[in-house]
Amino acid sequence: MVVVLVMVVVVALLAGVHRYVWRRLVGDTTAKGSPARRAGTIAAFVLPLLSLGAMTSARAGFPFWLQQVLAWPGYLWLAVLLYLTMALLVGEAARPLLHRFLARRSAAGTEDATAGAEEATVGARPEAGAVASGAAATSGAGATGEAAASGEAEVTGTENGSDGGTRTRTDVAPPPESPAAPTVVDPSRRLFVARAVGGAAALAGLGTVGYGTYGVLRGPRVKRITVPLARLPRSAHGFRIAVVSDIHIGPILGRAHTRRIVEAINATRPDLVAVVGDLVDGSVKDLGSAAEPLAGLEARHGSYFVTGNHEYFSGAAEWVDHVRELGLHPLENARVEIAGFDLAGVNDVAGESEGQGPDFVRALGDRDRSRASVLLAHQPVVIDDAVKHGVDLQLSGHTHGGQLWPGNLLAGLANPTVAGLERYGDTQLYVSRGAGAWGPPVRVGAPSDITVVELASRQA
Repeated sequence: MVVVLVMVVVVALLAGVHRYVWRRLVGDTTAKGSPARRAGTIAAFVLPLLSLGAMTSARAGFPFWLQQVLAWPGYLWLAVLLYLTMALLVGEAARPLLHRFLARRSAAGTEDATAGAEEATVGARPEAGAVASGAAATSGAGATGEAAASGEAEVTGTENGSDGGTRTRTDVAPPPESPAAPTVVDPSRRLFVARAVGGAAALAGLGTVGYGTYGVLRGPRVKRITVPLARLPRSAHGFRIAVVSDIHIGPILGRAHTRRIVEAINATRPDLVAVVGDLVDGSVKDLGSAAEPLAGLEARHGSYFVTGNHEYFSGAAEWVDHVRELGLHPLENARVEIAGFDLAGVNDVAGESEGQGPDFVRALGDRDRSRASVLLAHQPVVIDDAVKHGVDLQLSGHTHGGQLWPGNLLAGLANPTVAGLERYGDTQLYVSRGAGAWGPPVRVGAPSDITVVELASRQA
Protein backbone atom coordinates (compact mmCIF):
# COMPACT_ATOMS: atom_id res chain seq x y z
CA MET A 1 0.00 0.00 0.00
CA VAL A 2 2.82 2.40 0.92
CA VAL A 3 4.69 1.60 -2.30
CA VAL A 4 1.58 2.26 -4.37
CA LEU A 5 1.01 5.57 -2.59
CA VAL A 6 4.60 6.65 -3.21
CA MET A 7 4.26 5.75 -6.90
CA VAL A 8 1.06 7.76 -7.18
CA VAL A 9 2.72 10.79 -5.57
CA VAL A 10 5.77 10.49 -7.85
CA VAL A 11 3.63 10.18 -10.99
CA ALA A 12 1.48 13.14 -9.94
CA LEU A 13 4.58 15.22 -9.25
CA LEU A 14 6.12 14.36 -12.62
CA ALA A 15 2.83 15.13 -14.39
CA GLY A 16 2.65 18.52 -12.67
CA VAL A 17 6.24 19.38 -13.51
CA HIS A 18 5.76 18.40 -17.17
CA ARG A 19 2.60 20.50 -17.34
CA TYR A 20 4.44 23.51 -15.93
CA VAL A 21 7.37 23.10 -18.33
CA TRP A 22 5.00 22.69 -21.29
CA ARG A 23 3.08 25.84 -20.37
CA ARG A 24 6.20 27.98 -20.02
CA LEU A 25 8.16 26.61 -23.00
CA VAL A 26 5.33 25.79 -25.41
CA GLY A 27 1.99 27.23 -24.34
CA ASP A 28 3.29 30.75 -23.63
CA THR A 29 5.63 30.96 -26.62
CA THR A 30 3.74 29.43 -29.55
CA ALA A 31 0.46 30.09 -31.35
CA LYS A 32 -2.46 27.68 -31.10
CA GLY A 33 -2.43 25.15 -33.91
CA SER A 34 1.10 26.03 -35.02
CA PRO A 35 3.59 23.28 -35.94
CA ALA A 36 5.83 24.38 -33.04
CA ARG A 37 3.03 23.90 -30.52
CA ARG A 38 2.10 20.50 -31.93
CA ALA A 39 5.74 19.36 -31.78
CA GLY A 40 6.14 20.64 -28.22
CA THR A 41 2.95 18.94 -27.08
CA ILE A 42 3.99 15.61 -28.62
CA ALA A 43 7.38 15.87 -26.88
CA ALA A 44 5.65 16.59 -23.56
CA PHE A 45 3.93 13.20 -23.81
CA VAL A 46 6.67 11.11 -25.43
CA LEU A 47 9.66 12.15 -23.26
CA PRO A 48 8.17 11.11 -19.89
CA LEU A 49 7.11 7.79 -21.42
CA LEU A 50 10.72 7.21 -22.51
CA SER A 51 11.89 8.03 -18.97
CA LEU A 52 9.38 5.59 -17.50
CA GLY A 53 10.55 2.94 -19.94
CA ALA A 54 14.21 3.54 -19.08
CA MET A 55 13.55 3.13 -15.36
CA THR A 56 11.42 -0.01 -15.62
CA SER A 57 12.75 -1.86 -18.67
CA ALA A 58 15.37 -3.94 -16.83
CA ARG A 59 13.00 -5.18 -14.14
CA ALA A 60 10.30 -5.75 -16.73
CA GLY A 61 12.66 -8.11 -18.56
CA PHE A 62 12.93 -6.11 -21.78
CA PRO A 63 15.64 -7.27 -24.21
CA PHE A 64 18.97 -5.61 -23.49
CA TRP A 65 19.06 -3.82 -26.85
CA LEU A 66 15.71 -2.21 -26.03
CA GLN A 67 17.00 -1.19 -22.61
CA GLN A 68 19.88 0.58 -24.36
CA VAL A 69 17.53 2.31 -26.82
CA LEU A 70 15.34 3.62 -23.99
CA ALA A 71 18.13 4.48 -21.56
CA TRP A 72 19.84 7.34 -23.38
CA PRO A 73 16.86 9.60 -24.15
CA GLY A 74 14.84 8.49 -21.13
CA TYR A 75 17.48 9.14 -18.49
CA LEU A 76 18.91 12.23 -20.16
CA TRP A 77 15.46 13.80 -20.22
CA LEU A 78 15.17 13.37 -16.45
CA ALA A 79 18.36 15.39 -15.98
CA VAL A 80 17.22 18.02 -18.49
CA LEU A 81 13.83 18.23 -16.78
CA LEU A 82 15.49 18.87 -13.40
CA TYR A 83 17.66 21.77 -14.54
CA LEU A 84 15.08 23.13 -16.96
CA THR A 85 12.53 23.34 -14.15
CA MET A 86 15.05 24.99 -11.83
CA ALA A 87 15.95 27.55 -14.52
CA LEU A 88 12.28 28.31 -15.24
CA LEU A 89 11.59 28.84 -11.53
CA VAL A 90 14.44 31.33 -11.40
CA GLY A 91 12.90 32.93 -14.49
CA GLU A 92 9.65 33.49 -12.59
CA ALA A 93 11.44 36.13 -10.53
CA ALA A 94 12.88 37.71 -13.67
CA ARG A 95 9.56 37.97 -15.54
CA PRO A 96 8.03 40.93 -13.64
CA LEU A 97 11.35 42.76 -13.68
CA LEU A 98 11.65 42.34 -17.44
CA HIS A 99 8.02 43.45 -17.94
CA ARG A 100 8.65 46.58 -15.85
CA PHE A 101 11.86 47.39 -17.71
CA LEU A 102 10.19 47.09 -21.10
CA ALA A 103 7.19 49.13 -19.95
CA ARG A 104 9.45 51.97 -18.79
CA ARG A 105 11.34 51.93 -22.07
CA SER A 106 8.05 52.06 -23.96
CA ALA A 107 6.77 54.94 -21.81
CA ALA A 108 10.04 56.85 -22.25
CA GLY A 109 9.79 56.40 -26.02
CA THR A 110 6.19 57.69 -26.02
CA GLU A 111 7.14 60.79 -23.99
CA ASP A 112 9.99 61.56 -26.39
CA ALA A 113 7.64 61.25 -29.35
CA THR A 114 5.04 63.53 -27.69
CA ALA A 115 7.65 66.16 -26.87
CA GLY A 116 8.83 66.15 -30.46
CA ALA A 117 5.29 66.61 -31.73
CA GLU A 118 4.70 69.59 -29.41
CA GLU A 119 7.90 71.25 -30.57
CA ALA A 120 6.81 70.84 -34.16
CA THR A 121 3.41 72.38 -33.35
CA VAL A 122 4.97 75.42 -31.68
CA GLY A 123 7.18 75.99 -34.67
CA ALA A 124 4.15 75.99 -36.98
CA ARG A 125 2.08 78.65 -35.03
CA PRO A 126 1.36 82.16 -36.59
CA GLU A 127 3.08 85.34 -35.38
CA ALA A 128 2.02 86.62 -31.97
CA GLY A 129 0.60 89.84 -33.46
CA ALA A 130 -1.68 87.94 -35.80
CA VAL A 131 -2.83 85.77 -32.99
CA ALA A 132 -3.56 88.80 -30.83
CA SER A 133 -5.57 90.56 -33.52
CA GLY A 134 -7.52 87.41 -34.21
CA ALA A 135 -8.26 87.00 -30.55
CA ALA A 136 -9.54 90.58 -30.29
CA ALA A 137 -11.95 89.97 -33.13
CA THR A 138 -13.41 86.96 -31.41
CA SER A 139 -16.72 87.72 -29.65
CA GLY A 140 -17.44 86.85 -26.06
CA ALA A 141 -20.20 84.53 -27.19
CA GLY A 142 -17.72 82.65 -29.35
CA ALA A 143 -15.34 82.25 -26.45
CA THR A 144 -18.19 80.99 -24.34
CA GLY A 145 -19.15 78.49 -27.00
CA GLU A 146 -15.58 77.18 -27.22
CA ALA A 147 -15.45 76.72 -23.47
CA ALA A 148 -18.69 74.80 -23.54
CA ALA A 149 -17.51 72.65 -26.44
CA SER A 150 -14.33 71.71 -24.61
CA GLY A 151 -16.30 70.55 -21.60
CA GLU A 152 -15.17 73.43 -19.44
CA ALA A 153 -17.71 75.28 -17.19
CA GLU A 154 -17.99 79.07 -17.47
CA VAL A 155 -18.41 81.11 -14.25
CA THR A 156 -19.37 84.82 -14.58
CA GLY A 157 -19.12 87.47 -11.82
CA THR A 158 -18.07 91.10 -11.11
CA GLU A 159 -14.99 92.55 -9.50
CA ASN A 160 -13.95 96.08 -8.46
CA GLY A 161 -11.37 97.71 -10.63
CA SER A 162 -8.53 99.90 -9.41
CA ASP A 163 -10.38 103.00 -10.71
CA GLY A 164 -13.42 102.31 -8.53
CA GLY A 165 -15.53 100.89 -11.38
CA THR A 166 -16.73 97.37 -11.90
CA ARG A 167 -15.80 94.79 -14.47
CA THR A 168 -17.31 91.53 -15.60
CA ARG A 169 -15.12 88.50 -14.78
CA THR A 170 -15.42 85.19 -16.55
CA ASP A 171 -13.60 82.11 -15.12
CA VAL A 172 -13.36 78.77 -16.87
CA ALA A 173 -13.44 75.72 -14.60
CA PRO A 174 -11.26 72.71 -15.58
CA PRO A 175 -13.07 69.69 -16.99
CA PRO A 176 -13.78 66.77 -14.63
CA GLU A 177 -11.09 64.11 -14.45
CA SER A 178 -11.84 60.91 -16.33
CA PRO A 179 -11.32 57.58 -14.47
CA ALA A 180 -7.89 55.93 -14.90
CA ALA A 181 -7.80 53.30 -17.63
CA PRO A 182 -6.86 49.78 -16.53
CA THR A 183 -3.26 48.70 -17.18
CA VAL A 184 -3.09 46.34 -20.14
CA VAL A 185 0.07 44.37 -20.92
CA ASP A 186 0.99 44.59 -24.57
CA PRO A 187 0.54 41.06 -26.05
CA SER A 188 3.70 41.45 -28.11
CA ARG A 189 5.62 42.38 -24.97
CA ARG A 190 4.20 39.36 -23.10
CA LEU A 191 5.27 37.06 -25.94
CA PHE A 192 8.74 38.59 -26.03
CA VAL A 193 9.21 38.09 -22.28
CA ALA A 194 7.93 34.49 -22.44
CA ARG A 195 10.30 33.62 -25.27
CA ALA A 196 13.27 35.38 -23.67
CA VAL A 197 12.84 33.64 -20.31
CA GLY A 198 12.01 30.28 -21.89
CA GLY A 199 14.98 30.48 -24.26
CA ALA A 200 17.37 31.40 -21.45
CA ALA A 201 16.05 28.54 -19.30
CA ALA A 202 16.43 26.07 -22.17
CA LEU A 203 20.01 27.17 -22.80
CA ALA A 204 20.85 26.93 -19.08
CA GLY A 205 19.26 23.49 -18.66
CA LEU A 206 20.69 21.94 -21.82
CA GLY A 207 24.10 23.50 -21.24
CA THR A 208 24.29 22.17 -17.68
CA VAL A 209 23.30 18.66 -18.72
CA GLY A 210 25.64 18.72 -21.72
CA TYR A 211 28.62 19.65 -19.58
CA GLY A 212 27.67 17.08 -16.93
CA THR A 213 27.38 14.35 -19.57
CA TYR A 214 30.77 15.21 -21.00
CA GLY A 215 32.29 14.84 -17.53
CA VAL A 216 30.95 11.28 -17.19
CA LEU A 217 31.88 10.14 -20.71
CA ARG A 218 35.35 11.63 -20.38
CA GLY A 219 36.00 9.33 -17.45
CA PRO A 220 36.91 9.88 -13.79
CA ARG A 221 39.79 12.02 -12.64
CA VAL A 222 42.39 10.70 -10.21
CA LYS A 223 42.52 12.15 -6.69
CA ARG A 224 45.27 11.54 -4.18
CA ILE A 225 45.03 11.74 -0.39
CA THR A 226 47.32 10.70 2.45
CA VAL A 227 45.79 9.02 5.50
CA PRO A 228 47.94 8.52 8.63
CA LEU A 229 47.21 5.34 10.61
CA ALA A 230 48.50 5.12 14.17
CA ARG A 231 49.08 1.35 14.09
CA LEU A 232 50.57 1.14 10.61
CA PRO A 233 54.19 -0.06 10.78
CA ARG A 234 57.00 1.78 9.07
CA SER A 235 57.33 -1.06 6.58
CA ALA A 236 53.89 -0.20 5.15
CA HIS A 237 54.45 3.55 5.02
CA GLY A 238 53.45 4.89 1.60
CA PHE A 239 51.26 1.88 0.70
CA ARG A 240 48.90 3.01 -2.07
CA ILE A 241 45.31 1.76 -2.47
CA ALA A 242 43.43 2.74 -5.64
CA VAL A 243 39.81 3.11 -4.52
CA VAL A 244 37.09 2.93 -7.18
CA SER A 245 33.38 2.65 -6.51
CA ASP A 246 30.05 2.95 -8.32
CA ILE A 247 31.33 2.12 -11.80
CA HIS A 248 27.74 1.26 -12.81
CA ILE A 249 28.35 -0.72 -15.97
CA GLY A 250 24.94 -0.86 -17.65
CA PRO A 251 22.88 -0.02 -20.73
CA ILE A 252 24.62 3.36 -21.09
CA LEU A 253 28.11 2.93 -19.65
CA GLY A 254 29.61 -0.19 -21.17
CA ARG A 255 32.91 -1.78 -22.11
CA ALA A 256 34.61 1.47 -23.21
CA HIS A 257 33.74 3.00 -19.83
CA THR A 258 35.28 0.04 -18.00
CA ARG A 259 38.41 0.23 -20.14
CA ARG A 260 38.91 3.93 -19.37
CA ILE A 261 38.69 3.22 -15.65
CA VAL A 262 41.15 0.34 -15.79
CA GLU A 263 43.65 2.42 -17.76
CA ALA A 264 43.34 5.30 -15.27
CA ILE A 265 43.89 2.97 -12.30
CA ASN A 266 46.89 1.23 -13.86
CA ALA A 267 48.49 4.58 -14.65
CA THR A 268 48.68 5.29 -10.90
CA ARG A 269 50.72 2.08 -10.32
CA PRO A 270 48.90 1.18 -7.06
CA ASP A 271 49.94 -1.46 -4.56
CA LEU A 272 46.32 -2.65 -4.26
CA VAL A 273 43.00 -1.98 -6.01
CA ALA A 274 39.75 -1.78 -4.03
CA VAL A 275 36.48 -1.99 -6.02
CA VAL A 276 33.95 -0.83 -3.43
CA GLY A 277 30.58 -1.97 -4.80
CA ASP A 278 27.95 -1.00 -7.39
CA LEU A 279 30.00 -2.37 -10.22
CA VAL A 280 26.99 -3.16 -12.45
CA ASP A 281 23.37 -2.45 -13.30
CA GLY A 282 22.33 -5.65 -15.02
CA SER A 283 22.93 -9.35 -15.32
CA VAL A 284 26.13 -11.21 -16.13
CA LYS A 285 24.42 -12.38 -19.32
CA ASP A 286 23.96 -8.81 -20.56
CA LEU A 287 27.03 -7.12 -19.07
CA GLY A 288 29.62 -9.82 -18.54
CA SER A 289 31.59 -8.80 -21.64
CA ALA A 290 31.46 -5.12 -20.62
CA ALA A 291 33.16 -6.02 -17.33
CA GLU A 292 35.96 -8.04 -18.96
CA PRO A 293 38.51 -5.16 -19.05
CA LEU A 294 38.70 -5.53 -15.24
CA ALA A 295 40.91 -8.53 -15.90
CA GLY A 296 43.58 -6.05 -16.92
CA LEU A 297 43.89 -4.40 -13.48
CA GLU A 298 47.48 -4.37 -12.29
CA ALA A 299 48.50 -4.11 -8.63
CA ARG A 300 51.35 -5.65 -6.66
CA HIS A 301 49.03 -7.00 -3.94
CA GLY A 302 46.04 -7.73 -6.15
CA SER A 303 42.52 -6.33 -6.67
CA TYR A 304 39.65 -6.80 -4.20
CA PHE A 305 35.88 -6.45 -4.52
CA VAL A 306 32.90 -6.04 -2.20
CA THR A 307 29.25 -5.97 -3.18
CA GLY A 308 27.08 -2.86 -3.38
CA ASN A 309 23.32 -2.58 -3.26
CA HIS A 310 23.05 -2.69 -7.07
CA GLU A 311 24.72 -6.09 -7.18
CA TYR A 312 21.75 -7.45 -5.27
CA PHE A 313 19.44 -6.02 -7.93
CA SER A 314 21.52 -7.74 -10.63
CA GLY A 315 22.29 -11.23 -9.32
CA ALA A 316 25.01 -10.80 -6.70
CA ALA A 317 26.07 -14.46 -6.53
CA GLU A 318 26.68 -14.63 -10.29
CA TRP A 319 28.63 -11.38 -10.25
CA VAL A 320 30.82 -12.52 -7.35
CA ASP A 321 31.72 -15.62 -9.36
CA HIS A 322 32.31 -13.56 -12.51
CA VAL A 323 34.66 -11.02 -10.92
CA ARG A 324 36.59 -13.92 -9.40
CA GLU A 325 37.03 -15.30 -12.93
CA LEU A 326 38.34 -11.88 -13.98
CA GLY A 327 41.08 -12.03 -11.33
CA LEU A 328 39.52 -9.95 -8.54
CA HIS A 329 39.28 -11.29 -4.97
CA PRO A 330 35.77 -10.95 -3.50
CA LEU A 331 35.71 -10.23 0.23
CA GLU A 332 32.38 -11.59 1.43
CA ASN A 333 32.51 -10.77 5.14
CA ALA A 334 36.13 -11.84 5.03
CA ARG A 335 39.62 -10.60 5.86
CA VAL A 336 43.12 -11.02 4.44
CA GLU A 337 46.48 -10.01 5.83
CA ILE A 338 48.42 -7.55 3.70
CA ALA A 339 51.97 -6.42 4.42
CA GLY A 340 51.57 -4.30 7.52
CA PHE A 341 47.77 -4.25 7.95
CA ASP A 342 44.55 -6.27 7.74
CA LEU A 343 42.22 -5.75 4.77
CA ALA A 344 38.60 -6.69 5.47
CA GLY A 345 35.43 -6.49 3.43
CA VAL A 346 31.74 -6.80 4.28
CA ASN A 347 28.70 -7.41 2.08
CA ASP A 348 26.36 -4.54 1.44
CA VAL A 349 23.37 -4.02 3.73
CA ALA A 350 21.06 -4.69 0.75
CA GLY A 351 22.16 -8.31 0.99
CA GLU A 352 20.19 -8.71 4.21
CA SER A 353 17.08 -9.41 2.12
CA GLU A 354 18.89 -12.50 0.78
CA GLY A 355 20.50 -13.50 4.07
CA GLN A 356 23.83 -12.15 2.81
CA GLY A 357 24.14 -8.89 4.74
CA PRO A 358 27.24 -7.50 6.44
CA ASP A 359 28.78 -9.66 9.18
CA PHE A 360 31.38 -7.66 11.10
CA VAL A 361 32.04 -10.39 13.63
CA ARG A 362 32.95 -12.82 10.89
CA ALA A 363 35.11 -10.27 9.08
CA LEU A 364 36.80 -8.62 12.08
CA GLY A 365 35.89 -10.44 15.28
CA ASP A 366 39.00 -12.56 15.83
CA ARG A 367 41.68 -10.30 14.39
CA ASP A 368 44.78 -9.02 16.20
CA ARG A 369 43.83 -5.48 17.21
CA SER A 370 47.42 -4.44 17.49
CA ARG A 371 47.52 -4.43 13.69
CA ALA A 372 46.14 -1.61 11.57
CA SER A 373 42.96 -2.43 9.68
CA VAL A 374 41.31 -1.15 6.50
CA LEU A 375 37.67 -2.02 5.80
CA LEU A 376 35.93 -2.07 2.42
CA ALA A 377 32.20 -1.38 2.84
CA HIS A 378 30.01 0.03 0.10
CA GLN A 379 27.72 2.23 2.20
CA PRO A 380 29.06 4.81 4.69
CA VAL A 381 26.17 4.10 7.08
CA VAL A 382 27.99 1.11 8.59
CA ILE A 383 30.62 3.39 10.11
CA ASP A 384 29.27 2.80 13.63
CA ASP A 385 29.98 -0.94 13.31
CA ALA A 386 33.46 -0.13 12.01
CA VAL A 387 34.14 2.07 15.04
CA LYS A 388 32.86 -0.65 17.37
CA HIS A 389 35.27 -3.19 15.86
CA GLY A 390 38.30 -0.92 16.02
CA VAL A 391 38.73 -0.28 12.29
CA ASP A 392 41.35 2.35 11.47
CA LEU A 393 40.07 3.30 8.00
CA GLN A 394 36.82 2.53 6.19
CA LEU A 395 36.66 2.96 2.39
CA SER A 396 33.18 3.47 0.92
CA GLY A 397 31.21 4.83 -2.02
CA HIS A 398 27.45 4.70 -2.69
CA THR A 399 26.64 8.42 -2.42
CA HIS A 400 28.05 9.57 -5.80
CA GLY A 401 28.71 12.82 -3.95
CA GLY A 402 25.08 13.62 -4.74
CA GLN A 403 25.75 13.23 -8.53
CA LEU A 404 23.26 15.94 -9.55
CA TRP A 405 23.31 19.14 -7.51
CA PRO A 406 21.43 19.75 -5.22
CA GLY A 407 21.33 15.97 -4.72
CA ASN A 408 24.23 16.32 -2.29
CA LEU A 409 21.79 17.85 0.19
CA LEU A 410 19.54 14.79 -0.02
CA ALA A 411 22.52 12.43 0.15
CA GLY A 412 23.63 14.23 3.32
CA LEU A 413 20.33 13.35 4.99
CA ALA A 414 20.89 9.61 4.47
CA ASN A 415 24.66 9.30 4.90
CA PRO A 416 27.08 10.38 7.62
CA THR A 417 29.59 11.55 5.00
CA VAL A 418 28.71 12.40 1.39
CA ALA A 419 32.26 12.64 0.02
CA GLY A 420 35.80 12.96 1.30
CA LEU A 421 37.60 12.06 4.51
CA GLU A 422 36.13 12.45 7.99
CA ARG A 423 36.92 11.03 11.43
CA TYR A 424 34.51 9.15 13.70
CA GLY A 425 36.19 8.47 17.03
CA ASP A 426 39.39 6.56 16.29
CA THR A 427 38.10 5.51 12.85
CA GLN A 428 38.54 7.49 9.65
CA LEU A 429 35.98 7.23 6.84
CA TYR A 430 36.76 8.02 3.22
CA VAL A 431 33.85 8.19 0.75
CA SER A 432 34.54 8.23 -2.99
CA ARG A 433 32.18 10.06 -5.37
CA GLY A 434 32.38 7.05 -7.68
CA ALA A 435 33.65 6.53 -11.20
CA GLY A 436 30.34 6.24 -13.05
CA ALA A 437 26.75 7.41 -12.80
CA TRP A 438 23.40 5.84 -12.07
CA GLY A 439 20.36 6.81 -14.12
CA PRO A 440 21.24 9.91 -16.14
CA PRO A 441 24.86 9.70 -17.31
CA VAL A 442 25.30 13.19 -15.91
CA ARG A 443 27.19 14.69 -12.98
CA VAL A 444 26.76 18.27 -11.81
CA GLY A 445 28.75 19.55 -8.87
CA ALA A 446 30.03 16.05 -8.05
CA PRO A 447 32.75 15.03 -10.54
CA SER A 448 33.56 11.33 -10.80
CA ASP A 449 36.81 10.15 -9.27
CA ILE A 450 39.28 7.36 -8.63
CA THR A 451 41.15 7.98 -5.39
CA VAL A 452 44.66 6.86 -4.58
CA VAL A 453 44.77 6.55 -0.79
CA GLU A 454 48.34 6.57 0.48
CA LEU A 455 48.69 5.12 3.95
CA ALA A 456 51.15 6.86 6.24
CA SER A 457 52.78 5.45 9.36
CA ARG A 458 53.06 7.72 12.35
CA GLN A 459 56.19 5.75 13.23
CA ALA A 460 57.95 6.77 10.01
